[in-house]
Amino acid sequence: MKLPTLFIPHGGGPCFFMDPAGGPTDPMWQAMQDHLAGLMESLPERPKAILLVSGHWEEEAVTVNVGGGQPLLYDYYGFPEHTYRLRWNAPGAPDVARKAEALLKAAGFPVREEADRGWDHGVFIPMMVAVPGADIPLVQMSLRKDLDPAAHIAIGRALAPLREQGVLIVGSGMSFHNMRARGPQVTPVADEWDAALTAAVTDPDPAARVDRVTRWEELPHGRFAHPEAEHLLPLMVALGAGGDDAAVCDYRDHVIGWTVSGYRFG
Repeated sequence: MKLPTLFIPHGGGPCFFMDPAGGPTDPMWQAMQDHLAGLMESLPERPKAILLVSGHWEEEAVTVNVGGGQPLLYDYYGFPEHTYRLRWNAPGAPDVARKAEALLKAAGFPVREEADRGWDHGVFIPMMVAVPGADIPLVQMSLRKDLDPAAHIAIGRALAPLREQGVLIVGSGMSFHNMRARGPQVTPVADEWDAALTAAVTDPDPAARVDRVTRWEELPHGRFAHPEAEHLLPLMVALGAGGDDAAVCDYRDHVIGWTVSGYRFG
C-alpha cells in the first residue's frame, strides 16, 4: 500500500489549545482543527511513521532529526502560559531518518544529522490534533535555507520510496502567510491567490504541475501571499514526493481574513 503525501495548514501558534480547561476551539479555527483531526482516518492505512517538514526549520543543507524522541520547541510568543506546557510525546523515528538520509544522498543532496533540536510548533500543534495518542513515530526534516522551489520538489521526489514503506510524508505550513495583512479586506486578494495556487497544484499534467508550482512567484499576488517563502516550501516537498499521483485540494477555509488550503497527492 502506498500512502499519499500531504500539505497541511498548522494554524497560528497554539490556536487549537487556547482554553486552559480544554474547551472548544475558537470557531474561526474549528474547520482547520476538524480537517487535521480526520487525517489519519482518511488514509488507506495507518502510517508506521511520519516524516514531517515544517516551515519553522531551515538549515544550509537538508537536516534530519535522528533522535529517539524530542522535547517540544515552543517557538511562539505572547500566548497564554498554559500553552508553554503542552505535551506531545511521540517517539522519534531514527530508522526512517536514516532511510531518508540515504535516499537524499543517493539523489546527490548533502544531508546532515542532528538529535537535539526540539519539535517546533509546526510539528506538535497539528500532530496533537491529528495523532492525539502520540502513538506514531515521527522524524522531522528541515527545509534548505535557499528555499529553492525546484530543489525542494526534487528533495520530495527522492523521498517518494518511503511512501511504500508505510511512511506518511507531510509538509506543514500555510498556503497564505503574510503576517502584516489580516482582516476581511485581505480576503479578495487571498481568494485570487488561492485559486491560482490551487489550479497550479491540481493541474492534471504532472510536468505542468511541477512547472507552475515552481514558478509560484508569477501567480497573482504570490509575493503578497508569501513575503517570505518558508511556509510554502513544505508544499514543494509534498508535491515532489507525490510524483505523478493525482493532486486534490482537500481543505479550504478562511482564517483571520486569509484563504487557507490543504492539498493531498495520491
